[in-house]
Amino acid sequence: MAKRETADLVVVGAGAIGGWASVFAKEAGAGRVVVLDRDIAGKGASSRAAGMVRSQGGSPDTVRLGAWSIDFYGRQREVYGFDSGFQGQGYVILAATRADQKAAAERIAMQQAQGLDVRWVDADEARRLSPTLAERGYRGGSYVATDGWLDPPTNVQAFLHAMRETGVELREHTAFLGLRTKAGRGGTRVVTGVETSAGTIATDRVILAGGPGMQAVAKAAGGRAWVGYARHQVVVTQPHPELAPERFGAMIFDMRAGIYWRPEEGGILWGMSNPHEAPGAARAIDWPYLRKMEKRLNTLVPVTKDLGIRKVWAATIEYTPDHQPLLGPFVTEAGAEVRGATIASACGHGMMWGPAVARIATDLSLSGTTDVVERPDDFRMDRFDEHGNSPFVDPVALPFPILVDE
Repeated sequence: MAKRETADLVVVGAGAIGGWASVFAKEAGAGRVVVLDRDIAGKGASSRAAGMVRSQGGSPDTVRLGAWSIDFYGRQREVYGFDSGFQGQGYVILAATRADQKAAAERIAMQQAQGLDVRWVDADEARRLSPTLAERGYRGGSYVATDGWLDPPTNVQAFLHAMRETGVELREHTAFLGLRTKAGRGGTRVVTGVETSAGTIATDRVILAGGPGMQAVAKAAGGRAWVGYARHQVVVTQPHPELAPERFGAMIFDMRAGIYWRPEEGGILWGMSNPHEAPGAARAIDWPYLRKMEKRLNTLVPVTKDLGIRKVWAATIEYTPDHQPLLGPFVTEAGAEVRGATIASACGHGMMWGPAVARIATDLSLSGTTDVVERPDDFRMDRFDEHGNSPFVDPVALPFPILVDE
């Protein structure tokens, strides 16, 4: 890279958010789009995720994020000639108690008001939808037939393919070191360039999509992102005839225990995070917690009791205290909005919300408005107070911690 060059847009982070945002920007008419990654594209959480994708959000706009992303996954092959391997096999979010059922009814009413085709299914219908479910341990659940999953490594290949086809320039092994800015009107700052380990790129637009590196990215840019890090563990069991994809039926999310599962390689892929674990980056397996959650899985899916583990991995994923995205104008720690800089993170839901978050980030960066959600300002990074409290919480999230590591 030359010591100084120019770009119409620089994207920091070549994961699912940054990758798709760069593609959308080129499609919207941006000229030179450069994507930076301190390592290699898709190596972080984007390739280590479980791939769950649902439209059953806990707020109107998170419903829109999921629904938009599912629609996008369904159109990929037609648009790009390559897709992320999305399988829309349906998803049941279980209600284990009377209180869970009441909350589900309220959530379903909200989701239906957003146009989502969601309904309550009783325990008998839940077993028909997912035949390996036990007969006891739940009252029923909410169900959407079009929710599903994708294959994360295939998704990485999909956005890399789209980046090449649209002419995005990818710079791997190139670290983001900070923003160049100048004073703007009303106490704002204005982007004039991006500092990298290979030199300076002059630009007036940047999207900061650092994923699990978002804390460091925000700090380098002069801001504080209320993002924490948590261990997320994913397990694939040995295969069993009853778990074959054609017999498996709908995916399941046991929200009370915080575990989910879907078919994979003739067995079950299931995952979890521990909300009581001290936040921080981790890739080691927490075997005691895994075995504890395995007992719950064995109770709900009895066929898994005698199945060994075929593979297991842990990944560091980012989250916000209110379990919603970070999305909107970048704001410095001193409270100055940086015009031309947009922050974008799905915060632990990169497969589920990634395309929609990328689309919104691109819209806000290029035009300042978006029609993907109704209240994009609810996702701003400055919604948190000095203690990390937020007026918005998504109640249908994985059980991430609520504290943020410094």
